[in-house]
Amino acid sequence: MNLDLAGKRALVCGASEGIGRAAAIELARLGATVTVLARRSELLAEVVRDLPGIGHDYVVADFDDTSVLEALIDGKLAPRGYTILVNNAGGPPGGPITAAKPEQFLAAFRRHLVANQLLSQAVLPAMREQRFGRIINIVSTSVYEPIPGLGVSNTIRAAVAGWAKTLAREVAADGITVNNVLPGFTNTARLEKLFAARAEATGQLPDAIAQAALAQVPAGRFAEAEEIAAAIAFLASPAAGYITGVSLPVDGGRLHSI
Repeated sequence: MNLDLAGKRALVCGASEGIGRAAAIELARLGATVTVLARRSELLAEVVRDLPGIGHDYVVADFDDTSVLEALIDGKLAPRGYTILVNNAGGPPGGPITAAKPEQFLAAFRRHLVANQLLSQAVLPAMREQRFGRIINIVSTSVYEPIPGLGVSNTIRAAVAGWAKTLAREVAADGITVNNVLPGFTNTARLEKLFAARAEATGQLPDAIAQAALAQVPAGRFAEAEEIAAAIAFLASPAAGYITGVSLPVDGGRLHSI
């Protein structure tokens, strides 16, 4: 099975910690030259130091500011010739959809779908030229089954999935695949924040919230970021060249749908 990414350039977003960081490390292990992108330069510098291989770098960007992102793409990212793009950004805050304000939907749409679109448009010319491209979006299992208490996130994740399926069909003939990875409950700072917020809203202890979540997972444990990264790396590889337009759950069997 060909997993070799030597000679490929990868742009991994949200890579200062968690799943994004783990994905950057795994892609570098397979031979890719990696640019990590997030808001905090000091953490990104640490990630670059930890990446195996040479030639890696980082770029600081905030997906909440579309104009700055567009300028960064035009001036720095587009000319680099990336053939692997991992779209990943912090999820919206939790809360019931009945309490969500319009501004929350717009902010989440900008951070996720608009940023994905801009970055994908930036990398497509190089991917088409090389007849090889991998766009991988880190989304959520809510694409299949909405998660209670994540009203804004459920809405925006579904939009991203529809966008990705449409893009996959448009670029498949160019040797470019577009897929979504849907992490289940994963040991990251995001999961801790969600549990803490739900505990505060319900008056329960965070540990009780975590145990209730764990009871939903047939595998009996939460995922590690490295396990999500393994799925990302496979979809980025030459071996996955005939897989496109899919939403792949990596959730320990939690989803009930087939």
